[in-house]
Amino acid sequence: MMNPNNTPLTTHKVPAASAPAGPTATALQKYMRGGVGCERSMISMSDDNMLMKQILDTHAPDGMEVDVRPLLAIVEDILNHAALSADTLVAGSTAPPAENMEEKARQANFVALIEALSFTIDRISCELAFKALNGGDAHTTTLAIFKMLTSFPWDAKLVLTLAAFAFNYGEFWLLVQIYSTNHLAKSMAILKQLPSIMDLSAPLKPRFEALNNLIKVMMEVASCVVQIKELPPSYISTDVPTLSAAMALIPTAVYWTIRSAVACASQISAITSLGNEYLSSTTEAWELSTLAHKLRTISEHMQKQIGLCHQHIDEKRHLETYQSLLTIVDAAHIDNMKILKALIYPKDDIQPLIDGSTKRRVNIDVLRRKNVLLLISGLDISSDELSILEQIHGESKVHATRHENPYEVVWIPVCDRISSAEWTATAQRQFEEMQASMQWYSVVHPGLIDKAVVRFIRDVWHFRNKPILVVLDPQGKVVSPNAIHMMWIWGSNAFPFTTVREESLWKEETWRLELLVNGIDPTILNWIREGKYVFLYGGDDVEWVRKFTATARKVAAAARIPLEMVYVGKSTKREQVRKVIASITAEKLSYCWEDMAMIWFFWTRLESMLFSKIQLGKADDHDVVMQEIKRLLSYDKAGGWAVLANGPNVVVNGHGTTVLPTLEEYDLWKEHVATEGYDVAFKDHHRKLHGIAQPCCRFEFPSAAGRMPDQMKCPECQRVMEKLVTFLCCHDGGNHGIMANIY
Repeated sequence: MMNPNNTPLTTHKVPAASAPAGPTATALQKYMRGGVGCERSMISMSDDNMLMKQILDTHAPDGMEVDVRPLLAIVEDILNHAALSADTLVAGSTAPPAENMEEKARQANFVALIEALSFTIDRISCELAFKALNGGDAHTTTLAIFKMLTSFPWDAKLVLTLAAFAFNYGEFWLLVQIYSTNHLAKSMAILKQLPSIMDLSAPLKPRFEALNNLIKVMMEVASCVVQIKELPPSYISTDVPTLSAAMALIPTAVYWTIRSAVACASQISAITSLGNEYLSSTTEAWELSTLAHKLRTISEHMQKQIGLCHQHIDEKRHLETYQSLLTIVDAAHIDNMKILKALIYPKDDIQPLIDGSTKRRVNIDVLRRKNVLLLISGLDISSDELSILEQIHGESKVHATRHENPYEVVWIPVCDRISSAEWTATAQRQFEEMQASMQWYSVVHPGLIDKAVVRFIRDVWHFRNKPILVVLDPQGKVVSPNAIHMMWIWGSNAFPFTTVREESLWKEETWRLELLVNGIDPTILNWIREGKYVFLYGGDDVEWVRKFTATARKVAAAARIPLEMVYVGKSTKREQVRKVIASITAEKLSYCWEDMAMIWFFWTRLESMLFSKIQLGKADDHDVVMQEIKRLLSYDKAGGWAVLANGPNVVVNGHGTTVLPTLEEYDLWKEHVATEGYDVAFKDHHRKLHGIAQPCCRFEFPSAAGRMPDQMKCPECQRVMEKLVTFLCCHDGGNHGIMANIY
């Protein structure tokens, strides 16, 4: 016997299993007639309980552990190539060359394993060959093998027997492959009657197919047994019902797999010994198919239990990883590597990031001791969002210091469907297209993100479906749980994007027109510098727009003031907004933003101002800025609205039900324009109408927005608003799905 490294292995003769000079005719005839060796004994010994009691009585392990995985790999390699040989038998070709196993064979621990087990493998090999030739009863032979392996654990019993069978079976097919070209092999083949077998290759093909089918399911069962043995005890113990149920299947699985190996050995012996006589019998086909069916049933049961065991292990690992993340995030570190590896990919075996500027894979080390912005989103991040982020990211590069950028962005794609059948080629293509469009770093594939990390992101950082931007300082400390609002409002000026910086920027802000349009349209900023009056207005009712713009122009002319107007649309109903823009442009009603991205950014910035305050816990502060932003967001939900500014100073922020009537009643307050000014006169009259109209306030928070306030106060009356749930579906490409409305 040779080991995979082509060095002799020690063999030992076993007197009890020594074969006679040749099989007796009587024994072979008994086999063919269904006598001693016939598998009809499977029917007479149908009581598995009694059968398994005999097997269990032979089981007395001495505590020795054997790593059978390397040996099983060799067995699988031999049997796979033997199966290929059988498949190519009729065509007369040879199987492909064997996979190179030299690397495995050279491993010191594997060589030591083979040396330690070679004697046992030889004994089993002799037992199989002897009983196959002698026509021994299959159960008796199987029981004899179990007695040889008394001290071994179940998985070792099985793999050692398969190794012995593979040695004999592989030797048979090796001669088949090379006997026609190798003189030594040809002489040996004559002794084994292989040339006559080749003459019967076509009639024998169904028998070899039956053998291959049985051997395949034998290996499936062996793999299941080894998998159960290798389950990590630190995550699943024998008192867990799923594991105990799986382990209860092992003795039966090992018995029937070894018994199948005995049957296969007998089949090969019968083929070489009986030739044509063998072909006339149907008993063998029944035997092999019966064993294959039984093993397949066992394999299915074991695979189901293994799946349940892995589910239990995954849950334990998931919890362990989650708890570890909580600890890592709260701990102090000398740099950001530990937390970044925990979030992105903990191992060092691959490069887990793509550099957006070079499109090359890089290690996490490129982020060491840098401010890192984790852009967390699904695959549904909009082109508008990407466009603005790219613009801000580009500006940061321009303003970077000579030696390093002020921060780096890393996209972490969160996809719940990554481990399910829902991850299709379309989803993969969508991911790749989005990744290719990004100029910053991104995780190479969503599958790298552990499920526990996704849970952490959802639970701790409140990610739903809307993109968030978590900021880590150079030491890995979370300095902002979501800086996306800061970035929308102030762009790269918000660097280093900390909560402290966010609070500082708010303290510097006042209620002015620049706050609403900064970074969107330089035309409006020029109007502000020129000291013009500006009407910022919106809504989706084109008739109201016509009436409002016409009246505003008429009043401006009468009051002799320089007035500009700009239509900024609506946060939803994009198709309706496009129609209004088309009418405004065609009829030259006023200036408007034809680029829908500008309209999207205007409303996103406004919403971000509210969410920023909510995140800081100051949504109900009584500062003027917050109250006016809440009013404007509320007005957007129903009807038209307008903001009047004189240069940078906002004069009125009103709903369409009060602003338009104020303009229409110009005759009632025009006398005050000369003495008090247009802005003061307009504001005073609007205040009177506002006190009468008292429009309702309403806010909508998408369920995907993440953080939502438990309560909010009305910006008009300061009472706590009623909270309701609304199911909203817009059919024009606007918002879809569940919305949480707060009244």
